[in-house]
Amino acid sequence: MTQHVLLNNIDHKDLRIIADRSAALGDAVMSCVAFPNEFRNLQAHYPIFFQKDPQSGAFQAIALLGLERGENLFLTDKGWNAHYMPMVLEMQPFLIGTQSRPGEEAERVIHVDMSSPRVSENEGHAVFLPHGGNTPFLEYIASLLEQVHMGASASAAFYEAVDALGLLEPFALDIELKDGRKSRLTGFYTINEEKLYALGGDDLSELNQQGYLQPLFMAVASLSNLRDLIERKNQRL
Repeated sequence: MTQHVLLNNIDHKDLRIIADRSAALGDAVMSCVAFPNEFRNLQAHYPIFFQKDPQSGAFQAIALLGLERGENLFLTDKGWNAHYMPMVLEMQPFLIGTQSRPGEEAERVIHVDMSSPRVSENEGHAVFLPHGGNTPFLEYIASLLEQVHMGASASAAFYEAVDALGLLEPFALDIELKDGRKSRLTGFYTINEEKLYALGGDDLSELNQQGYLQPLFMAVASLSNLRDLIERKNQRL
């Protein structure tokens, strides 16, 4: 069970965070949520797909890390095997929270999941300095959480614009591994390239002005990473 609490330099003066990457620390996941503002970094390593949130029905992007549940093909004995890590994984065990006082606007604050296996008092990165100030590690986490907040805040409008233009289409992929096993990836959506390339000047201009055109092309380019993902799987068989 998660235990989210407001981070502070009194209760958590000795808090340390283990930043290593392993299945035991919660990194054995097939996919994770991704945001358009990180598509450019993601597309160098991971296939980017879209799926519908089972609760709201709204679209969201995901970075595909494995080919079956509980599998992360970027995890190795030496840690994470890619130059960029999706933000929602790198920020763990921290979360974005809000705090408000009477008559004032809510402000963003940092929460930490104290039930996470990354939480320690003996090893890992210190969160606070001996006299209570933020360590460089916490400053980095704060900047990362700000990027996550910006990405999450802008995502809804991005997906609405993309969906309104009919650019998303269902995707299925049949996979045959070198040992003869076959599987099928379903439940995802991709960008319809033909529709994207056929957009008129006004639509392209509007997408570009909103900052949506680059993420669209990054998502299309990312699909070339499927070959690498399958090869990573074959190398482990």
